[in-house]
Amino acid sequence: MAAIRTNHKIKDSAGDKVFLIIIYAILSLVLVAVLYPLIYIVSSSISSPAAVTSGKVWLWPVDISLEGFKVLFQTKQVVSGYGNSIFYTGAGTLISVALTIMIAYPLSRKTFFGRNALMMLITFTLLFSGGLIPTYMVVKEVGLIDSRWALLIPNAIWVWQVIIARSFFQSSIPDELFEASEMDGCSDLRFLRSIVVPLSMPIIAVLVLMYAVGQWNAYFDALIYLKTADKFPLQLILRSIIIQNNSAAGLNDAMKQVERQQLAELLKYSLIVVATLPVLVIYPFVQRYFVQGMMVGSVKG
Repeated sequence: MAAIRTNHKIKDSAGDKVFLIIIYAILSLVLVAVLYPLIYIVSSSISSPAAVTSGKVWLWPVDISLEGFKVLFQTKQVVSGYGNSIFYTGAGTLISVALTIMIAYPLSRKTFFGRNALMMLITFTLLFSGGLIPTYMVVKEVGLIDSRWALLIPNAIWVWQVIIARSFFQSSIPDELFEASEMDGCSDLRFLRSIVVPLSMPIIAVLVLMYAVGQWNAYFDALIYLKTADKFPLQLILRSIIIQNNSAAGLNDAMKQVERQQLAELLKYSLIVVATLPVLVIYPFVQRYFVQGMMVGSVKG
């Protein structure tokens, strides 16, 4: 007897349809609110200085000009700042991810003695910190002032990332897998390197993205600890350029002052594009791992 197939499509009620319409309307407004500033900044960065300052740029570029980018990349400090930021981001992310995994994985294992007490102490630092002056004194006493290590070591571990990684290891790395590898004579370090790390690529991608974005956008530590301009990251260089172009040109040279103000306004948008472009380029490659890692790492094991 042939089976009779019936395709019954469940129809949404009138209330469900209204609810979906409201949801789509809200999401559309959020999309516009997020997308419009990005388009406006890019359009302003490639428009003429006069069009930007006069408010003619609304959505699309007006009198296309690359004057802002030309001024930026003619400045030698921008090139050196880019190199420094790439170094700080790469080295800082590598150090931070390695240290986070090394502290989060032992805390996820039930056989680790004192893990609850240690986790409580780590969480305590999330709520209370020593403050800026004590931190500066510690960095000074260990000889890291005006050193590249001052941007890599003091803030190498973020507590929230440790909590996320610990939750991921608890929910994704079963104890039975560790027990089986231990019976085969696998050491703890080899188990971490050969089994835990390959199985933890989603959370590693999340940690890489979080630490990389934070390190790329950081400038306050460099402003406090660094004195040599050759070691400044890109964000600090861009801040200096804006301040210099916003300085007064003199009362007797009104035309030059207007040109400086127009160029300074244009530079703001060009600097935003230059500073955010690397992050926008990297994000699509780790986006799928980012979503998966955040969903798994947010569940307490």
